Amino acid sequence: MLGKVSAAAAILVAAVWAWNTTLLATVPEAGEIKLLSHRGVHQTFASENLENDTCTAKLIEPPTHEYLENTMPSMRAALDYGADVVELDVHLTPDGSFAIFHDWTLDCRTDGSGITQETEMARLKELDIGYGYTADGGKTHPFRGRGVGLMPSLEEVLLAFPEGRFLINFKSERPEEAVALADMLNSHPEWQEAIFGVYGGGVPTRETLRLVKGLRGYDKRAVVSCLAQYLTYGWTGIVPRACSDTLVIVPANYAWMMWGWPYRFSERMRDAGSEVILLGPYGGGGFTSGIDDPSQVDFVPERFDGYVWTNRIEIIGPLLSRD
Repeated sequence: MLGKVSAAAAILVAAVWAWNTTLLATVPEAGEIKLLSHRGVHQTFASENLENDTCTAKLIEPPTHEYLENTMPSMRAALDYGADVVELDVHLTPDGSFAIFHDWTLDCRTDGSGITQETEMARLKELDIGYGYTADGGKTHPFRGRGVGLMPSLEEVLLAFPEGRFLINFKSERPEEAVALADMLNSHPEWQEAIFGVYGGGVPTRETLRLVKGLRGYDKRAVVSCLAQYLTYGWTGIVPRACSDTLVIVPANYAWMMWGWPYRFSERMRDAGSEVILLGPYGGGGFTSGIDDPSQVDFVPERFDGYVWTNRIEIIGPLLSRD
């Protein structure tokens, strides 16, 4: 009896392995990797011990380039370095514009003060967004005076980069942001293809996905639901509804746990209408760490056909170049 049970178990294990092995997947052609540039080309900082209100502009590493996050020069540079998608942070202003800026308040990076979403776009255009950056504890400010007028609106970006694609990060939980974005896209249907997806604040993300048919997006709850369900029964080949028609976020250090990783997994997600985004190693601090160091390029499978999230497109782009 014990022998029959062992044999049945062995057959089951073999069947699960066979159903999830890359040998059954279509390996993509070389050169199909795609790059997602977080904040464009920007000044980087150590990610350890950060809180939600930490002023990261005061913690930057010694600058190696002139670009500031969420500006049109940084977006152009990211596209030139090979980005297929550029991630942007948005705030809906009182005059109905989407200001592209990371911080909830203006006090950290700019020479202004107050809450970003409560400030009209005309005033935001007057600010020096490079004012607060320092790499030496405030002894010098290498970008002070060089960021005046560099905070763009989403409309300006979409007009300036008709060839670009953008991932929109909602920085609030305001449902009116979803309504405003949906109205913008309905008024300019030519821009819908430019919006790769939405994420961030759960309320505007979910409402935007309801209002704009065919748009993909996710919030933290959706990411956890998708991955947890897939880990539970993805070995069957069944893709959970939470992983369908969305953006599937996979931290690099947990990717090996995904049934059929990489090619069988990505094939299943693609068949379910989803795109896979490979993040950097997840350490509990959030979902925005990327493949940012040459040593992390080994996390990217050969011929990976999803998107690779990076904070250092100027470094990672050339390393993963398709040319």
